Amino acid sequence: MQNKKYFTRRDILKIASGTGLAISADFPEAFAGIKHQKDNPIVRENKHIGTTDWQLTYIKSAHYRSGSVEGYCSKTSLRPGESADIFISTEIITDVVIDVYRMGYYGGKGGRLMERLGPFQVGPQADPPIAEHRLRVCNWKRTTSFKVPKDWLSGVYLGKLSCSKQRYQSYIILVVRDDRKSDLLFQTSDTTWQAYNKWPSEYSLYDSDSPQQPHSARTWVSFDRPYGKYPQVVDQPLSQGSGEFLLWEYPLCYWLEQKGYDVTYCSNIDTHTDRKGLDRVKCFLSVGHDEYWTLEMYNNVKNAIDQGLNAAFLSGNSVKWVIDLQQSIDMNAMQMDTKSGLGKDGKRVPAQPDINGNPYRTIRRLGRFGGLTDEEKAKPNYASSFSMQGPNEGLLMGSRNPSVPNGSADWIVSRPEHWIFEGTGMKKGDKVPGLVGWEHHGDPADIPDLEVIAEGTTINGGGAKSKYAATVYPGLKGNWVFNAATIFWSIGLSQPPGFVTPYSHFGRPHGTDERVQRITANFFSKCGIEV
Repeated sequence: MQNKKYFTRRDILKIASGTGLAISADFPEAFAGIKHQKDNPIVRENKHIGTTDWQLTYIKSAHYRSGSVEGYCSKTSLRPGESADIFISTEIITDVVIDVYRMGYYGGKGGRLMERLGPFQVGPQADPPIAEHRLRVCNWKRTTSFKVPKDWLSGVYLGKLSCSKQRYQSYIILVVRDDRKSDLLFQTSDTTWQAYNKWPSEYSLYDSDSPQQPHSARTWVSFDRPYGKYPQVVDQPLSQGSGEFLLWEYPLCYWLEQKGYDVTYCSNIDTHTDRKGLDRVKCFLSVGHDEYWTLEMYNNVKNAIDQGLNAAFLSGNSVKWVIDLQQSIDMNAMQMDTKSGLGKDGKRVPAQPDINGNPYRTIRRLGRFGGLTDEEKAKPNYASSFSMQGPNEGLLMGSRNPSVPNGSADWIVSRPEHWIFEGTGMKKGDKVPGLVGWEHHGDPADIPDLEVIAEGTTINGGGAKSKYAATVYPGLKGNWVFNAATIFWSIGLSQPPGFVTPYSHFGRPHGTDERVQRITANFFSKCGIEV
């Protein structure tokens, strides 16, 4: 050890254990001068001056939307040098500026101001009519185009929209991706953000016309509209325009960049389109609420794991529903009354793909990964309109979505001798209070050498119980797959500025926990990823 230029985490823990010194897995500032942080693009980026001004201050929303000012981008993710159109609507004619922030650590501020766009004079733009499948697709006039500067680092970027006359604000959100080699690939769960997006009122993938059930193949949703405020579990005003990123994903982003992990970012759609992009990293991360996957996403990630990619499902309710992604819809080609959305026959007009439009902008639910469970089959008309099923998600993740996927519980250790608990001091039956929720994974898959490392029983607001199971299994090439089995995992890693702790189904996580941090770091270390 005397030949090393700096002390690693293991060195310090070894010294501490030999001297009887008590030390947490999340090192205090007293050790900042001893621990050397590896140089990489994330470390260099987070040396820039940060700000908390990325947060919305003046918010006005009604029925899930911010009619005073709202907008969306024409693309979900972009590489540096690529361009996207930005569409904004306001309640009255006013100037709007767009402050673009990259989200990270930045000395605890959580974001960095990258650029100010505008001001632009903006006015009201019409709500779209309701097409067939309850589809709402905005046909707004473009406010501006934005080209991502070539020196911008991959990350999640928020554009804060601020209007001068009313002072109200909301967000647009964009993922900047790249093609560089990195240790970690953080996948945002944007297809799920859009599935739950109710904008402008009741038009999520779960809203349907009677007598259809919420789990139906007949309702479609479009990326060509703003994100409304998130409608479930937690009242988070900052979700206005930002999907679910700030709810379940941002704490992981903040913690990874705080620790100096070399991480790059992509969207669900990038996983769908870019199989080779998975080969440039050591570990793939599914984060938070990652429910909606295409068959291409499943096959791309499964194939990469079989070829040696490590993966961590720091998520719950993931890979449950099979979707496909279609082109944007050409509202101008649809012969309908612009107010009612109905055709001459008084019926909703079929959606017409825009042959010159952007791909991957329309989501349709097609079926259930692994097929319906026996309990789901027993529910009257549950998912009755589906025509297919995908492969079992448990064979990818290690455990799958149980019949009762929502509920809350403590995360209880079942195999404390497992390497993933090294340095945590945890014993069998030890628990992290409230860490499981509001949805989870259970039903461990029949995979050779798979181990259940934590397990227990959830209960939801209706009294229904279910089993969760966190798992680890080895891949075919000496790689590893970890399934944390809860949407709340990231909440145990950090509590960034603006974060609101959820409360769901009579349970809530307690926030940052050193044991969750150490477990996550142990898994990365096993994958050959150190800081």
